[in-house]
Amino acid sequence: MAAISLSKVEETAPALVSLYKTAGASLAEHGLEGQRAAVYLVLDHSGSMRPYYRDGSVQALADRVLGLSAHLDDDGRVPVVLFSTDIDAVSEIALAGHRGRIERIVATLGHMGQTNYHLAMDAVVDHYLDSGATDPALVVFQTDGGPTSRAAAERYLCKAAKLPLFWQFIGFGDPHSRQFDFLRRLDELPVPGSRAVDNAGFFHAGRDPRAMPDAELYDRLVGEFPKWLVAARAQGIVAPD
Repeated sequence: MAAISLSKVEETAPALVSLYKTAGASLAEHGLEGQRAAVYLVLDHSGSMRPYYRDGSVQALADRVLGLSAHLDDDGRVPVVLFSTDIDAVSEIALAGHRGRIERIVATLGHMGQTNYHLAMDAVVDHYLDSGATDPALVVFQTDGGPTSRAAAERYLCKAAKLPLFWQFIGFGDPHSRQFDFLRRLDELPVPGSRAVDNAGFFHAGRDPRAMPDAELYDRLVGEFPKWLVAARAQGIVAPD
């Protein structure tokens, strides 16, 4: 059973009903129907991301994540972290008032800097631990390039493997760019040599992320989550059902 009912979504965010239904179908296909999880959205706010904010790609991703979160978490809200050289904002998006929410957040921010993954990861870990959540978390982490400090990003991911958080990285831009070589390698870090469990996935959304069909995006977002849940439960990282 979904955390938030269809009727509630129809009432609070009618524009997201189609996304909600598509997300539900994907979750059911992957054996995740009824699963509860906190959902986070991490957004790259570095200078090269400017076109994706302007053309609505980032807002579109936020809406899709809300559609997914409504099945997994019952508060209708998703914590969102925007990062560049530092943490630019820690805010939230919600079913109510979702239209133009990303634009409103970005309007309050200043300079778009570099790309420090590890600071964003640290902010998510702190938020999750401070929240007192008992459910596992699915962290949707969007970027259009590699991190400024690869060593720091790898170190944080490996340390976070002991926590009930799964990191699903999404690349915006040229799928063949060498900028994403690091994320491909991060996705393949050895277990248990480098980390307790495989706690991350990565896929490209392409040069025009809005063009990726909703069903495909959701399948990519949740495709590796079930396998991680099994491994994390076996290691005692996630509580058993």
